[in-house]
Amino acid sequence: MKPLHESTRKLYMIWFTITFTTALSLISAILTGCTKNIEPISRTGFYFDTVIQVTLYDTEDTAILDGCFALAEKYENLFSATKEGSDVWNINHGNGKTVTVSEETVALLVAATDYANTTEGVIDPTIRPVSELWDFGSEGNAHVPDDTAIKVALSHVSYENIRFGTTPSDESEGSVYHTVTLIDPEAAVDLGFIAKGYIADKMKEYLLSQGVKSACISLGGNVLAVGEKPDGSPFRIGIQEPFAETGKSLDTIEIRDTSVVTSGIYERCFDEDGVLYHHVLDTATGYPVENELAGVTIICPSSAKADALSTACLCLGLEEGRKYLDAEKDVAYLLVTRDGELYRSENFPFVVP
Repeated sequence: MKPLHESTRKLYMIWFTITFTTALSLISAILTGCTKNIEPISRTGFYFDTVIQVTLYDTEDTAILDGCFALAEKYENLFSATKEGSDVWNINHGNGKTVTVSEETVALLVAATDYANTTEGVIDPTIRPVSELWDFGSEGNAHVPDDTAIKVALSHVSYENIRFGTTPSDESEGSVYHTVTLIDPEAAVDLGFIAKGYIADKMKEYLLSQGVKSACISLGGNVLAVGEKPDGSPFRIGIQEPFAETGKSLDTIEIRDTSVVTSGIYERCFDEDGVLYHHVLDTATGYPVENELAGVTIICPSSAKADALSTACLCLGLEEGRKYLDAEKDVAYLLVTRDGELYRSENFPFVVP
C-alpha cells in the first residue's frame, strides 16, 4: 500500500477529528437525556414560634435537611427566651449574676446591642420585661397590661445593663468561658428582632459547606435565597400585603443569593375595645409604636442585618426610617404606610408583573 500523501493525510485527520468529536457529542447528549432531573426536596418545622421551611434544589440528600433542622434546634436551645435552660433563659433568670454562655450567644447579643446603640435605644434587646407583659406569643392570652406594670417594666429596659466577659477555663490551656451579666437583676433579654436572621445566615453557611448552591430558607417573614434556581432563573418572593389575608401578595420580586425580610404591625396583633395592638413595642412608652408605617421589607445579603433593620425602621417611622436605611449601602427597601402608600429605594428590584 502506498503511503498517504501529506495533504491527503491531513484531510483524513481532520475528517477523523470531526467525526470523533461529533460522536462524543452524541454520546454526551444521549447520556444527558438519560440522566434523572433532580427534584427539589423540602422540609417544614416549627421553631422560634413560627413555621420554618428549607427547600434544596440541587441535591436529593435528605441528610443535609437533617443538618439544617439540627441547627434550628441548636439555636432555639441557645436564643429562645421561653425555653427553660437556653442561654437566654439562663441570662434572664441569673438574678444579676454572671452566666456562662456559648460564644455564638455573646456574638448575637453584641450585634443586638450595637443596633440598639446606633438607633439610640429605639430597638433594644432588653425589652423582654415589657414584651412579657403583653404576651403576644400566646394563643388568646394577649391583652393590654396594667399601665403601672408597664412603667415598672420599662424602668428595667436598657441595653447598657448588659456586660460581656470571659473567664479562663480549667479544661484546657488557653480556652475561655464566655459570660454575660445583667447588672440590673430585673432586666431580661429578648433577641426576637435579630435571631431568625442570624439563624438563616448560619443555615446558608452550612448549606454552602455541603456543596449546596441552590436553596431557599424561610423562617417566618425571613427568606434567604442561596444562589439561584438550577436553570439559572431567580427566586420569586411575594411580599405580604398588610392586613390582607395570609398569602395575598402586595408585590412579587425576583432575587438571587440575598435575603428578604418583612416586618409589619399586622403579624402578631389583637383587638381590644376596638383598638389594634401589635407586637412592635416602643421602648420609650412600653406600648406598640405609633407612626405611619404598616410594613417594612428589607433586601440585604445578611439576613441578620435585614432582620434588625426592618424592626428599627418600623420603630423609627417613615421619614427617620428612610434616613436610617439610606445610610446603608447594601440595603434596598420597600416601606408601606397604613394608608397604603409605597416608598421604594432606587435599588429596590423591579416588581414581577
